[in-house]
Amino acid sequence: QVQLVESGGGLVQAGGSLRLSCVASGRTSYAMGWFRQAPGKEREFVSFIVWSGGSTVYADSVKGRFTISRDNAKNTVYLQMNSLKPEDTAVYYCASSRAYSIQPNDYNYWGQGTQVTVSS
Repeated sequence: QVQLVESGGGLVQAGGSLRLSCVASGRTSYAMGWFRQAPGKEREFVSFIVWSGGSTVYADSVKGRFTISRDNAKNTVYLQMNSLKPEDTAVYYCASSRAYSIQPNDYNYWGQGTQVTVSS
C-alpha cells in the first residue's frame, strides 16, 4: 500500500508560480507522476519522474514552464510551476506507478488532489 499526500496548491495570478509537493509513504514505486483535471475535462498527464536516476517526461503544454524533481531521502516529489496561465487551473494529483508511462491507468495509487487556480 502507498499513501500519497499533496500540498502547495492555491490561488495565483497569471504569470505567477507555485510549488506542489507530494509525500509518499509505504511501498516504493518505479515512478511518480503529476496529473491534473479541470472541471468538465478528463484527467490529463502533466509530468512524471523515475525515482532511480531521475528521468523525466513532460506534457507539451507545460514543457519549459514546469519542473518536476524528487528528494529520495524524503520520499517527496515536487512540481515547480512557473509562468502559470489560467488554463493551468485544475485539481492536481500525484500518483505512483510501476511503469514508465503517461497513461493514468498505469498509476495504481493516487493522492487526494490539490486545487490550483490561476486568475487572469
